[in-house]
Amino acid sequence: MTKTNKKKYGENWYSETDNDGIVWLHIDKKDASTNVLASAVFKELDQAISDIKKSSPTGMVILSDKSSGFIAGADIHEFTELSNRDTATEMITFAHGLFSDIEALPFPTVAMIHGFCLGGGMELALSCRYRIADDDDKTRLGLPEVLLGIHPGIGGTVRLLKHVAVPQAMDMMLTGRSLRARAAKKIGLVDAITPGRHLKRAARDFILRKPAPERPGRLMSLLGLPYVRTILANYLRRKVALKAAPEHYPAPYALIDLWEKYGNQPQRMLHEEIGSFVDLITSETAQNLVRVFFLREQLKSFAKLPDDDEFNPTRVHVIGGGVMGGDIAIWCALHGFRVTIQDRKPESLAKVIKRANSLYKKKLKKPRLIQAAMDRLMPDMKGNGLSRADVIIEAIFEDVEVKRALFKEIEPKIKETAVMATNTSSIPLEEIGTALKQPERLVGIHFFNPVSRMPLVEIVTAPSTSEVFAGRASAFVGKIDRLPLPVKSAPGFLVNRVLMPYLMEAMILVMDGIEPEKIDMAAVSFGMPMGPIELADTVGLDICLHVAENLSKGLNVEVPAKLKQMVEAGDLGRKTGKGFYTYTKDKPEKNKFDRADVPSELADRLIFRLLNESVACLRDGVVADADQLDGGVIFGTGFAPFRGGPMHYAKARGIDNIVARLEEFKSRYGDRYTPEKGWETLGE
Repeated sequence: MTKTNKKKYGENWYSETDNDGIVWLHIDKKDASTNVLASAVFKELDQAISDIKKSSPTGMVILSDKSSGFIAGADIHEFTELSNRDTATEMITFAHGLFSDIEALPFPTVAMIHGFCLGGGMELALSCRYRIADDDDKTRLGLPEVLLGIHPGIGGTVRLLKHVAVPQAMDMMLTGRSLRARAAKKIGLVDAITPGRHLKRAARDFILRKPAPERPGRLMSLLGLPYVRTILANYLRRKVALKAAPEHYPAPYALIDLWEKYGNQPQRMLHEEIGSFVDLITSETAQNLVRVFFLREQLKSFAKLPDDDEFNPTRVHVIGGGVMGGDIAIWCALHGFRVTIQDRKPESLAKVIKRANSLYKKKLKKPRLIQAAMDRLMPDMKGNGLSRADVIIEAIFEDVEVKRALFKEIEPKIKETAVMATNTSSIPLEEIGTALKQPERLVGIHFFNPVSRMPLVEIVTAPSTSEVFAGRASAFVGKIDRLPLPVKSAPGFLVNRVLMPYLMEAMILVMDGIEPEKIDMAAVSFGMPMGPIELADTVGLDICLHVAENLSKGLNVEVPAKLKQMVEAGDLGRKTGKGFYTYTKDKPEKNKFDRADVPSELADRLIFRLLNESVACLRDGVVADADQLDGGVIFGTGFAPFRGGPMHYAKARGIDNIVARLEEFKSRYGDRYTPEKGWETLGE
């Protein structure tokens, strides 16, 4: 197959025509490892389509020259410029017209997909007549816009429904979930899958044969009838409401409304999609979720090693086979590391292996992948893996003397290049490091429970910690798909320090006679994923007590008497079946109440304790700046993402307003509400 007549369209697109008259339109975004649809890319594509249409080719194939994939979506950086309605409307209307032009081309078109095909990239692929995907595990297709507080906006809401049945199409858009190639083929999202080496041949074949495109069956088309749409729309709203309140996350509800009203009028729905998208992208929720996207990217960047550091870890040794240590080992093996886990009790290691098998079945599905992961996780009672490990993680109980003794014992046995880490949640590294000949090698790698669900890992450094080993710890955390946050060794580090006053305030409110259910509802109504009382029960009241007592020695944390009493009685929360709530089949039994009975100030009393301690953390230099604090608290505690982070929320609420409210609470409820020093500089 000879290709000739190479033409460039700006800096990001070029075309070649083969001897069958097929145009191969390549995207290769300049100075980027991944293709994204920036404004310049759209304009150049418009030029290319106009030019190609004039030549009346046999057909056109759109393909990517990037090894990372097809197109990862729109350029998120430009979303920050779309807070103005006129600008947003102009930009999205232009993109709409361009994709409609591609859809209307009088010759067959193919999107040849490998790697990532997401968001605007998926919408471009849907505007082609056919989609062919690489049958590789790295191929991912999806419309994740809802995760940024919007829905597809370049015709995706309409075109997806042409090829995919309503239930699967709405699930894709409402969850933002991406699909592998085989799953996409099964639901009709792609017309064919083939090994990567055969993609071009398959694309050419589709152009020449012109088979009928994939369409949902006639039975599925009945779901588009008006009265059926109403029934299904109400079901979808109830389903979405279980995870997202409309006042916090309007995008999924706007998508359901759009489909319910115009699902049987494709052209009208295309037009209305523009207005709905603009309403969402210019909203505070979307702008804050875009901010959260960049906070995540900033944390990811901490995992990049300097070019001259060739540290490439492959082996991990975990000391401590309890819940935390076991789950760390399980997670590392899942991500390709050879892991040895050490514990004195064989029954503890047996529990780890059992939990690993359960998680791997859920995550990996295929027996050979499950077995491969299990083979990488090795019980190691004698610690034989210690000397070969590139990363050593201590995850035993919180006793400084025991930790010192352990590190003194292992220091001579490990490689000079290995990262030596502790998962301590509250003990300053300086106190542990006194037992070491080389304390500069000690780093905190602090995971959160449950390890498989909490994306943040704190990288804790003392003044003596080497930048080299701290950087290697961050790089390792990136390799296991976690977000590293650099924090200073200080009581509670960041997440536990800001979380404890919030949890303790909730318990004080219980002691004051307010029902736990109302306290939790106040927090959930603010936007927290779980109320503080249920969260404390989930973490474990014994762990809460231990951390709170440590923090109370030097910080403004009051330990409620009720917490001590419950721990002494053995009521530790979810793990014992009883805490502030009683648990049946792992679910809390809660009394019903009228939301109107929740005191209006409850949310402020809870959240302002967290905000106040956040300001103290910035003042004390626990993290470098307010952005890192916001990212850490969002990904470490679940702090309402749509609010953009605690410090961002504080500025939006008004610094003077918050300080005045803290002073009011101090006069009514006590000195724990004393505004921390640092508020005066936050607004500068």
